[in-house]
Amino acid sequence: MKKEFLRRFIGGILLVSLIVLGFSKPVQDYLSIPKQVTLFEGDKLDFSNSVSVEASVNKPSDNIVIDQKTNMVSLEAKEHGKDEVVLELAGFPIKKVDVNVLKDFRVMPGGQSIGVKLNTVGVLVVGHHQVQAEEGRVSPGETAGIKVGDIITEINGTRIDKMSDVGPFVQKAGESGQPMDIVIKRENQKVRTKLEPKKDKQENTFKLGLYIRDSAAGIGTMTFYHPESKKYGALGHVISDMDTKKPIVVEDGQIVRSTVTSIEKGANGDPGEKLARFSSDRQVIGNIKLNSPYGIFGELNNGIKNGIMDKPMPIALSHQVKEGPAKILTVVDNDEVKLFDIEIVSTIPQKFPATKGMVIKVTDPKLLAKTGGIVQGMSGSPIIQDNKLIGAVTHVFVNDPTSGYGVHIEWMLNEAGIDIYDKPRKQAS
Repeated sequence: MKKEFLRRFIGGILLVSLIVLGFSKPVQDYLSIPKQVTLFEGDKLDFSNSVSVEASVNKPSDNIVIDQKTNMVSLEAKEHGKDEVVLELAGFPIKKVDVNVLKDFRVMPGGQSIGVKLNTVGVLVVGHHQVQAEEGRVSPGETAGIKVGDIITEINGTRIDKMSDVGPFVQKAGESGQPMDIVIKRENQKVRTKLEPKKDKQENTFKLGLYIRDSAAGIGTMTFYHPESKKYGALGHVISDMDTKKPIVVEDGQIVRSTVTSIEKGANGDPGEKLARFSSDRQVIGNIKLNSPYGIFGELNNGIKNGIMDKPMPIALSHQVKEGPAKILTVVDNDEVKLFDIEIVSTIPQKFPATKGMVIKVTDPKLLAKTGGIVQGMSGSPIIQDNKLIGAVTHVFVNDPTSGYGVHIEWMLNEAGIDIYDKPRKQAS
């Protein structure tokens, strides 16, 4: 009986000791060391070393240098390539870390206010209206099953690019009494229907009972420009139609310079916005090839500068971003880009693309006094931390305009079709 009690007592002590050990700082430090690390040439990475751990490279190379310091193991990336670092305790290997060193990569940070002009694929249906026909009030488009958000891409086998393409078909179908063959893009589906225009008795013209649009315009902020490829990224979020609330499917588009004329200050429940106008010369500075959840992307005609940080800047991957002070580049008056203080409240080291990687908070007194925090039109403002471009402002919290979300620059570069990993990536199209 005494032996059984002693066995259970000792077992209990060992169990409690293991649990306590699991929560100890040395063990937590060990567990926090990732199995895989990606660095750029010139980057350094410090591992906390609460216990006496030594590090060595599995195979001698020039890719990384290990600096063994008191309570710290430091890796310095020298040349691009892959290595395996082995952590040892008392001569026994306890963990292996795969280290991937990427080539030095730099982009020009943005911050400029830009005007955006989008042309849709086909014409977008943004609403229905009633036609006063002989048989009464009716919407031919609604009767044909056409919904708000649908995109009319073909009429009678002919491709439709703009609103002016629609009128001749409506007139011809109305006069002949023959319905039009309509092809619609609805989400990822192709839908066919027949649409018969009705003559409006009051205006004596044939109508479809549809409100349509073939373009959209707005303002935003440039995030980055890659000098070698001329590719750029801006806005940090998708552009949606103001009526349908659905992402605009882009056929093509242009960006021009814009000038901020005034600011509607944000408040709780009202995020505020930048009021701006396209620059007087309306000079096109680039095209738009893609409208995605991560922003708009395309190529610039020529390089642009922000007048404050005009040299190519290294970037930080999502796992390299840390909580604490940072800055944003944006325009709040005229076309002058300025640097403002913010704080990274939280950040997620994402392994896969996601639009909300950071929570940020505006701390700069001058920006708070001018805008109240994050306002519409500020989306795309580049976020800088430790002299690296880490992401862009994307959304504001409606109930707290001083705070909002940011997207990691890693995913915007991915959408732009810019390869930072030395392997094929998706291309903007």
